[in-house]
Formats: sequence, structure tokens, C-alpha cells
Amino acid sequence: MLKTFSFRKFDYFLVALVCALNYCGLIAVQNAAPDLYRKQLIGFGIGIILMLLVSVVDYHLVLRFYWILYAAAIVLLALVLLTGSSGGGAQRWISLFGITFQPSEAAKILLILFFAQFIILFRDKFRLWQYLLVCIALIAVPVFLVFKEPDLSTSLMLLLIFCIIMFTAGLEWQVIAAAAAVVIPAFIWILFQATRGDSSVFSQYQRNRILAWLHPENFADTTAYQTTNSMMAIGSGGLYGKGVDGASSFLETGYISESQTDFIFTVIGETFGFIGCCAVVILILLITVKCFLIAARAKDMQGRIIASGMGAWIGLQSFLNIGVATGLLPNTGIPLPFVSYGLTSLVCLYAGIGFILNVRMQE
Repeated sequence: MLKTFSFRKFDYFLVALVCALNYCGLIAVQNAAPDLYRKQLIGFGIGIILMLLVSVVDYHLVLRFYWILYAAAIVLLALVLLTGSSGGGAQRWISLFGITFQPSEAAKILLILFFAQFIILFRDKFRLWQYLLVCIALIAVPVFLVFKEPDLSTSLMLLLIFCIIMFTAGLEWQVIAAAAAVVIPAFIWILFQATRGDSSVFSQYQRNRILAWLHPENFADTTAYQTTNSMMAIGSGGLYGKGVDGASSFLETGYISESQTDFIFTVIGETFGFIGCCAVVILILLITVKCFLIAARAKDMQGRIIASGMGAWIGLQSFLNIGVATGLLPNTGIPLPFVSYGLTSLVCLYAGIGFILNVRMQE
């Protein structure tokens, strides 16, 4: 199992970057929700152990069970719709053996591993368009299940990761151009549907989030309330921030809900100011670049897909979260990797980093 490994290639720098970002998250969670700090710290410990264990198990052995990984993702997502618990207008959590977790987060790493093997085994057995249709059908099932929770942001995140994976696997430019010709009009159509009062495509709360982004002045006291206060809180932090015991904190007023998860970047901005925000963004950027560099040097396509898929997950999801907190994007309700509170997300991300370390040691 270890014969192809070179432990001299263990990427301590990547681990240091991840731990530094997670440390920023621990401070932010402690400031936003002190009662949740202990749980997040436990998640950090579990994540580190899981990362180290995964890093020494040859990813090729795991990929042999690729259909089981895909089936696990589908079953868990289906259980959410059948027996899941609700919160915040969505049904996203299930409890198994006394443990409550969010299957949509686990589905990300399971699907990355699945496609890493499926693409390699079947890309020469179909014509190009047949092969693409099969891949699209396979990703459409989990995306639909997540969308029905409803969780539009995570379903879009799965699609974005899938697109990066397919590009990494060598998708031809003609296909990319054809996809862009479909996606751009589809995006315009989505915005049009959101503005229609009788649209059946979105639930009411999804429509309100899109409309609040397009016309925040009309939703200043309702749907756009969080984003508006988030931008005010970030701005109030100034250059150096108010510190963990800062006076006149927006967090203490209760004007910003979900500050420990979806709006954790607001806590960073108010507490540590512009410098703290830049530090977090730089750490995320370095981790993302590291993932893609490891992908470029991977010894095979499976390793390249795993590393690039994780890079897409961390980089794009961070962009979405920070974009929401700063008003650049509509409120999507998606966590900031390694920073937001959430044990499922944190543990799954550390598992993904373990696979990247695995790929790095087998360059």
C-alpha cells in the first residue's frame, strides 16, 4: 500500500496553510457563538486525524469502490428528503446512530472520488456526446436531490465542481463553447423566472433571495437585511478591526443571524478589519493554488481530478460565501471552507485534504 509513497513529499506547507485558516475560523466562531466553540474544536481534532489517516491510504484502493461511493451519496441525499430534519426553511440534515450531519457536504467529496474513477474507465467506451450525456445524467441525480431540499447554492456548487472536473479530464474546447452558449441564456432565464410572481421553478424564499440581490432597496427590512448589515459590520471594522472584545459590535446587537456559518466572513471583517479579511482571502487563495499545482504534477488522471476537484470546492465555495457577505452575490447560504461552523463540512474538507496529500506523495 505504501510502496508508491514518498513521505519526503508530504506537503507540510499545505497542512500549515489549512491549519492557519482553520485557526482563524476557530477564533471567529468563538467570537460569534461561544457555545459552539468546543464542538468546532472537536471537529478540528477529528479532521486532523482523518486527514492523516486518509493521506497514507492509496487513493487507488479507495477508487476501486467508486460505485459504492456514488450509491452512498445518492442514498444519503435521498434520506434527507425522506427522514431529514428541517431548519431555516430547508431540510438538509439527517441523524444516523445518534450523529446529526449534512449529507450534501459529504456528497461533494464522494462525487469527486466517483468521477475520478468513472471518467478514466469509461471515457474511451462511448462517443464524445454519449459519454458527456452519461456523465451529466450521473451528476444530475445528486444535484436534483440537493435542489429539492431545497438547497440551490449547494446544487450549483456541485455543478461547478463537476465542470472543473470535466475540464481537467480533457474536455474539448468545442464542448466548452457549446456549454457556454447554453449556460449564459439559462442564467438570464433563471433571473427572468425569479422576477415572475407565478414562477414554479423556485420556491418563494429562493425567489426572494434573488430579488433582494437585484433590488436590495425593496427588501432592506426583510430578505436583504442580513447582507446590508453584513456590509455595515465589515466596514465598521476599519483597517485593524475592533478585536475580540470590540465595543459596539454588530454581533452583540443580533442584527446579523447565522454569523457563525453563512456570514462568518462578517465576523472576520468586524473583528480583525481589512487586514484580517486580506489574511483569510490570501490563505484561501494559497490553498486553492496549491491544490491545482498538485493536480498539475499528479502521476495520473485520477489524482489530477481529485486535486483539481478539491481546489474547485475550496476556491469557488469561498468566492460564493465572501461574495454574499460583501453584497456581490445573492444570499446563498453556503459555508466558508475551514472557517464557518459546521462539523460535517469541516471533517469532509479535511478528508479531501488528506486525499490531496496522498496524491502529492505519489507524484
